[in-house]
Order: sequence, then structure tokens, then C-alpha cells
Amino acid sequence: MLTPTTAELLNAIEVLNKLGERIHTDATHSVMQMPESSLGEHYAGRIGVNAIEQTSRIQIVAEQVKNWRDELLQQRRQNVSQSV
Repeated sequence: MLTPTTAELLNAIEVLNKLGERIHTDATHSVMQMPESSLGEHYAGRIGVNAIEQTSRIQIVAEQVKNWRDELLQQRRQNVSQSV
């Protein structure tokens, strides 16, 4: 497996963040469409919980990708300083 470039990892982080924003926006829109009833409130609550769970998982993955990018940057700096 080829190691991705730091730019590719940065793009992946941006895509993950955009996905989190989209999930949040879609959930907000869906909740606003729910009827004002106990069933509507129940569904709205589930939509909210699911959106929070999904965005939390996305944030975890984005943080892992960011850490990987930081590791690669540090390795490249070390390689440059060793070759100088």
C-alpha cells in the first residue's frame, strides 16, 4: 500500500468534516419536517441521536487521519534533517 501524501490526507480530513456538516444539516431539516406529535417528537429525537452518533464517529476518524498526517510530516522533517 502506498502512503498517501499529506495533501491527500488533508483532503480526506476536509471531506470528513463536510460529511459531518451534511449529516447535521440533513438531520436538522428532517427534524423540522416532523409533525408536532408524540410520534413526531420521538422520531425527531432518534434522528438527533443518530446524527450525533454519526458525527462523533466521523470526528474520531478525522482526528486519526490528522494524527497520521502529523506523523508523516514529522517523519519527513526528520528525513530532511538527517540528509542535510
